[in-house]
Amino acid sequence: MSAFPVTHPAHAETGPRPLVLLHGGNVANWMWAPQVEAFRDRLVLTPDLPGFGARTAEDWPGLDAVADDVVAQVRSAGVGGAFDLVGLSLGGVVALRLLARHGADVPRALVTGAPLTGVGRSARVITALQLALWDAAWFWRAQAAAFRLPEDAREEFVRHGLSVRKENARAMSADVDAGRVPTGLGAYGGALLAVAGEREPAVVRRSLAVLRAALPTARTGLVPRMHHVWNVEDVPLFNDVVREWMDGRMDPRIARAD
Repeated sequence: MSAFPVTHPAHAETGPRPLVLLHGGNVANWMWAPQVEAFRDRLVLTPDLPGFGARTAEDWPGLDAVADDVVAQVRSAGVGGAFDLVGLSLGGVVALRLLARHGADVPRALVTGAPLTGVGRSARVITALQLALWDAAWFWRAQAAAFRLPEDAREEFVRHGLSVRKENARAMSADVDAGRVPTGLGAYGGALLAVAGEREPAVVRRSLAVLRAALPTARTGLVPRMHHVWNVEDVPLFNDVVREWMDGRMDPRIARAD
């Protein structure tokens, strides 16, 4: 379904390392449109994950296989060396799997909104209700409002949500809801910043301490006033935080949580 490109060439022949952006659950690579334009000094790749965007016909293969798939997409785009990585929500969970399995390829990474502690019974009930309403357009419109998506992005969100196969959503949700730190993440030798919006669910905020325990070199923080999908809630802030981290600094507006 998604017509948003995967490859976004840099405006200059030389520049920083390529930047790979991994989308959240039940959306696709088009969620990164506000970021692509801000990082045209480097090659930006926005892959669709299996089961989403242009790949809704594919089965969700599990988190490890999805992480491997991302690297394969990066290599098929002609990137033979290192790349930097950003993931939000599901994309953050996949990014951590990628760091555990292919960490030598990623010098710097930023993840936001990644739950690692597993969800409780109430959250699982909510997931079951969402799956029961999966094919209802009004449900997706309500989700768009709950996520505080801009008005001009809501119809795309609804169209895409209705295109995602329920069995893929169920399998993906089961993987994410199980919540655990990927085996091998503690060996990651690059620079990782993990953040959560100050107004995100508690399970996401608690996950920062779990991540720090597994990878003591990671930096963690809370983004003041932000909710889960803050790459569109405050585009300039999100872009600044990413750029600062990729340039080797932590944006001073992030409240340290380590």
